[in-house]
Amino acid sequence: MAAGSMNAVVGSGTLITFPVLLAFGYAPVTANVSNTVGLVPGSVAGAHGYRSYLAGRRRQTLELGAVSVLGGITGAVLLLALPASAFDAIVPVFIALALVLVLLQPWLGRRLAARRGEHGGRNRWALPLALYGIGVYGGYFGAAQGILILAVLGLAFDEALHRANALKNVLAGATNLVAGIVFVAVAEIAWGAALLIAAGSIAGGVVGARVGMRLPPGVLRGVIVVVGTIAIVRLVAT
Repeated sequence: MAAGSMNAVVGSGTLITFPVLLAFGYAPVTANVSNTVGLVPGSVAGAHGYRSYLAGRRRQTLELGAVSVLGGITGAVLLLALPASAFDAIVPVFIALALVLVLLQPWLGRRLAARRGEHGGRNRWALPLALYGIGVYGGYFGAAQGILILAVLGLAFDEALHRANALKNVLAGATNLVAGIVFVAVAEIAWGAALLIAAGSIAGGVVGARVGMRLPPGVLRGVIVVVGTIAIVRLVAT
């Protein structure tokens, strides 16, 4: 439930469930794939809770969702084909960069808006490429991918943080879903653990969406920074 709530509000629910699975004796890859499969229903519940903030964004959501899906497939394949050590080493760096972007987002957003006004547009490929890269990371491991997505969306669009959070839930959910499908097809999944995580994450996703929509943007930004900092500490410690 805690992981589902955290994913709906900001992301990083994996930092709760993944260590618990390891503590119960599951092998790291089995724990990772079982965790991804288990959190998919919670992601869907969180995205549904934020649906009112997605009004008028159907085309954009589908286009960016397709990019996230491609990245998720790539990351899932990499997880099953490559050793985890090299990629895991740079995960804390990714999260730290995301936190810096979240903190600077208001200032950077104003600067980017001014530049868009001067130059008449933005680099149309920057956002899809960034989301594809985050999708690869999300399919491979996924801890704090929501923070990364929020940071990128905050720089790409001049809009309320809650609207960005709604789109984040859809993109992260799409990444987890497609990675989960790959894992179900070819990986060893601890179904008992996955089903328990699924049940808890659904309840948590509903609660997290209701709480998250009531948080002022400044408080939500603070939650993002706190959660991301904890994620870095835990990843470095392990």
